[in-house]
Amino acid sequence: MIAKDILGNPIPASQILAEPPGTRALVAGLKAEPTYLIVNEDRAIDPIAILDNCTHLGCTFPWNGLDNQFQCPCHGSRYAPDGSVVRGPAPLPLKIFHVAVVDNRIVISPWTEIDPRTGAKPWWV
Repeated sequence: MIAKDILGNPIPASQILAEPPGTRALVAGLKAEPTYLIVNEDRAIDPIAILDNCTHLGCTFPWNGLDNQFQCPCHGSRYAPDGSVVRGPAPLPLKIFHVAVVDNRIVISPWTEIDPRTGAKPWWV
């Protein structure tokens, strides 16, 4: 799946990479689900994207750059930059996806391998 904007238009990688390192850019990913892409310090798009969907009750949430966390406003769940749970009530880490850049297109695909944050099979597979 190609990353798209809210109107369904493909987003070129160059547009995301024009943002400063540390940016969390929200795009429409697989099944048009809101997905965060991350601009790394080396000015590349991180190979892991994070779903914007709290594992407690499914709320969407913003990135808080001051606290360096994803913070769900509904019930107070907090997630580390990699989507690991910092504070509940969220019971599970955020769902992740593979990201690749091919010919200035951002390709997002399912993550079915071992979750690098937990060392276990992903809960969503």
